[in-house]
Amino acid sequence: MFKVNDNYLKLKGSYLFSAIAKKVAAYQAENPDRSIIRLGIGDVTQPLAPAIIEALHKAVDEMADAATFHGYAPDLGYEFLRSAIAKNDYADRGCDIAADEIFVSDGAKCDSGNIQEIFSTDCKIAVCDPVYPVYVDTNVMAGRTGVFDEKTEMWSDVIYMPCTAENNFAPELPGQTPDLIYLCFPNNPTGSTITKDQLQVWVDYANKAGAVIIYDAAYEAYISEDNVPHTIFECEGARTCAIELKSFSKNAGFTGTRLGYTVIPKDLKCGDVMLHSLWARRHGTKYNGAPYIVQKAGEAVYSDAGKQQLKGQVAYYMNNAKTIMTGLKEAGYTVSGGVNAPYIWLKTPEKMNSWEFFDYLLKEANVVGTPGSGFGPSGEGYFRLTAFGSYENTVAALERIKAL
Repeated sequence: MFKVNDNYLKLKGSYLFSAIAKKVAAYQAENPDRSIIRLGIGDVTQPLAPAIIEALHKAVDEMADAATFHGYAPDLGYEFLRSAIAKNDYADRGCDIAADEIFVSDGAKCDSGNIQEIFSTDCKIAVCDPVYPVYVDTNVMAGRTGVFDEKTEMWSDVIYMPCTAENNFAPELPGQTPDLIYLCFPNNPTGSTITKDQLQVWVDYANKAGAVIIYDAAYEAYISEDNVPHTIFECEGARTCAIELKSFSKNAGFTGTRLGYTVIPKDLKCGDVMLHSLWARRHGTKYNGAPYIVQKAGEAVYSDAGKQQLKGQVAYYMNNAKTIMTGLKEAGYTVSGGVNAPYIWLKTPEKMNSWEFFDYLLKEANVVGTPGSGFGPSGEGYFRLTAFGSYENTVAALERIKAL
């Protein structure tokens, strides 16, 4: 008789955003006349930039000609894209990252979930609390998190680093020594950031402890302040302790097109074993690469026209963030984030818990957000709104909320 992976049975309910979608669908079915504004999931709404569309069309035409047709992509991704990434995202920022240290994929979500496979199952992980659920859930699936405590809503073998208003929603160095440290800045869900000097402290700590930092920089395009690092490789010593995950979803609108990449420097080793080699082996065995046409679209992100057009798109979403921040403050809410990130983190009113506030907003304002408790126990009493909606819907949502 076959057996299932019992670790999957330890997972609590469904994935957060699946649970939200089911709740919203049920409400919509009962109230078909209501117009619901969705500011919950971090999905973009603006169309792909013209330079990207042009590159897609050209690549599609190439696929129609035997002379320019492309089949399987190279394991690491096409050289033209990896070189563009190495130059624009790293060399131009003074960072020493080579093209062959970049692995192109179909998105940072997949990489953030899969990266744990190259580490031993007895590695101890440390996560921010609140946290992007994928980091924890995929380690649950791997059998690395221990037993779930229903009262504390914590896993016994996970080191939690609380991110609260008292520490400006930025983690402090953990009391226990972890093997893997998950960091995300600008942060999802809180929208918080740390300075380069603060990130250097984490790099120094990881090198001293023999730990690896898995650094999710999916939202770096939204950074507006000069002292906030765009990549962990701006820090001295990061090449020997850090893996970086990047996405084209939020900076270029590829949520439906799917493209991302992971950087693993060849200096990052466990004894004599390069983690780069392990990820390359896994990549080659389990993945056939992002489509050629999508990688050509990714290359266009780094063209002069692409850069200019995407600056405008980022500005559009950050104007939404400013609109949400201003409107919520006028309505008396306590809010943070929204400056270097497209997420606004607000304190729920009148002692409502996160899911009570979710239901309240859905039923009374027909606005969807994300309950903070879905990101971990320290998220209880908070709520996340995204700036990725249209400007018109963002304004309308704020009017509804202010009218409550």
